[in-house]
Amino acid sequence: MTPMKEDYLKIIFELGGNRKKVTNKDISLGLGIAAGSVTEMISKMASEGLVNHEPYAGISLTPKGLKYAAELVRKHRLWETFLVDKLQYNLADVHPEAEVLEHNTSDRLATALDSFLGHPRYCPHGGVIPSASGEFADASHRVLADGKDGEHVELLRFLDNHDLLTYLNECGLTPHQNVTVIKHEPFDGPVVIKPDGQDDTISVSYKAAHNVFINEVGQSED
Repeated sequence: MTPMKEDYLKIIFELGGNRKKVTNKDISLGLGIAAGSVTEMISKMASEGLVNHEPYAGISLTPKGLKYAAELVRKHRLWETFLVDKLQYNLADVHPEAEVLEHNTSDRLATALDSFLGHPRYCPHGGVIPSASGEFADASHRVLADGKDGEHVELLRFLDNHDLLTYLNECGLTPHQNVTVIKHEPFDGPVVIKPDGQDDTISVSYKAAHNVFINEVGQSED
């Protein structure tokens, strides 16, 4: 399987494609590529039995696609956890390293790494880590862009993307931080938020706001 197809599987998994349909636009925003390129790749993956694609309805993972995606995500996030917790990498710097390591990680090595780390359930940017059998906890797939003005939310997790993690780090945002949604600027403008305990607001770009997952404060994940 090509690295590009693997990236598609991981982003569809991240967006909740194991239990709902995601859109071409969601994938395009997550990968930072043109919508036309997404359409072409999804057609190829559908012909290989990795995804189900219903025109105008959305895209979801098949059992075959979900199995591949869970294995990839598990190895990738175990390495991210190791790099941050044991080697003190900055969160924004772990994605490229983990991308290389995951492709050279056997199931045996992943099991040993998981045991060494104490069987973590979540990676440093809040993403769920599937078990060796492919099981994983449900997670909210609601994004910051969908937060309502005045709503108090928790930033649960960030999409696994180097540029995004760098940008959010520069904004001073971290997983599990509570913020209030102040307003949505018009014409696909940024989402303005105010972190708890801070006087200043932060403007989160339109694209980034679609790659930060939230839950209303006080509610459990889906």
